Parts: sequence; structure tokens; C-alpha cells
Amino acid sequence: MERHINIVAAIQLGFSILGIILGIFVYILLFVIGGFVDESQAQTVIFVIAKIAFAFIILLSLPGIVAGIGLLKRKEWARILSLILGVIDLINFPLGTAIGIYTIWAMVQPEVIQQFKTQV
Repeated sequence: MERHINIVAAIQLGFSILGIILGIFVYILLFVIGGFVDESQAQTVIFVIAKIAFAFIILLSLPGIVAGIGLLKRKEWARILSLILGVIDLINFPLGTAIGIYTIWAMVQPEVIQQFKTQV
């Protein structure tokens, strides 16, 4: 079960880092688009949207990074956070659903629960 914990941690970290990269890409893309707009009000709106989108994407990615690091350190709160994120991932069909099912399955195994209880 050690392997499954590490896989879930890697998935959480990987997809969260991918989300941050996506956020940076969206931010840069909107800033470039805003640079081509001649009207100052429209440019300001695009820049504000870029900042809000970037902040939102980063905010959504942070729990996965925290959960992944916590799982690698075998913290019980990280197992619970991963379960919550796994349930939320179920909505994101099809890849998120598969990740959510795997995360939930791996984190509720008795061996995994016992391992996190003994790592206090």
C-alpha cells in the first residue's frame, strides 16, 4: 500500500503543478491579448480578469500541493484532504473521475489507514 500512497501523492502534486502552469499561461495570454487592445478601459478589464483568473487557478491548485506533500510525510490530515479532493475530482469527467476513484479507493484501505495512524 506504500506504493499507492506515493502514487496518490504524485498525482496530487503533478496535477496541481500542472494547474499552476496553466494559470501562468492564462495570465500571460490575457496580458498579451490586453496589450493589443487600443481602448484603455477594455485593456484594464482584461488585465483585471487575468489577475482574477490567475489567483483563482492558483487557489484551486494549492490544496493538491499541500495534500501531496502531506501524504509523502504520512500525515493523517493529508489523507483526509486527499479524500476530499478525490470526491471533488469525481466531477471532472473522465480523467478526474478515474483519479477520484483511485484516490478514494487507495485512501480508505485498512492498511493505509493503519499506516497513517502509526505515523503520528
